Amino acid sequence: MGEWFGSKSIAAFNIFGWHHVLMITLYLIGMGYLLIYFNKLKQEKRLAQILRWGLFIILVCSELSYQIWGIINGTWNSAEFLPFQLCSIAGILTMLALLTQNHKLIQIVFFVGIVPSFLAVITPELQHGYPHFRFWQFFIHHIVLSWGSLYLVVSNPITITFKKTMEAYVFLLVYAGIIGFLVNPIFEANFLFLARTPSANTPLDLLGIGFWYYFNLCLVGLIVFLTLFVIYKLFRHFAQKKS
Repeated sequence: MGEWFGSKSIAAFNIFGWHHVLMITLYLIGMGYLLIYFNKLKQEKRLAQILRWGLFIILVCSELSYQIWGIINGTWNSAEFLPFQLCSIAGILTMLALLTQNHKLIQIVFFVGIVPSFLAVITPELQHGYPHFRFWQFFIHHIVLSWGSLYLVVSNPITITFKKTMEAYVFLLVYAGIIGFLVNPIFEANFLFLARTPSANTPLDLLGIGFWYYFNLCLVGLIVFLTLFVIYKLFRHFAQKKS
């Protein structure tokens, strides 16, 4: 138990090893289920509520256990553990959206919750391999974050327009500005990877350096938001046709 919950790695994380592939597979199965059986969630209210509260509880427990792990092991520090990373703040917004089912929150969560967590599952910045606590906490958090974000969209009667897509993008830019100009300098942190690229090999390494890194980061964000909007419109058209 001490080694499993300790600060030291039991084994190094092996990217695209079979444990990692298993987590990716689990992620895809859950996303596929939500997309295929979305009508079932709308028709069976009890199932939808069980899934809603289950996702909420897992996200809360995931965030709390991560903070407790850092405190107990004496490794907690503001630069790493404050919940300002995109997946962390998206997790908090998803918890609030699951709790309140506020449509504005759901629209924001759709854009900031799915793609970042998907990329984190594919190319994780993780030192602890299976079966360490941190391995499980990392993947459970990011997998359930994507599931929760998608669940909120397919189970609630909301409409995402181009205007709302741009509003969500502006929200992200404002948040990034606050993090980049205020939070990161204060805590000497790298939230949102605005100070530097991740230590792990990720697609962010392809965005260049200096001005071009930030320009390309904003451009990629815009492309991702527009792509999600198009996918949403296509899915909605398919769903209406199927109905």
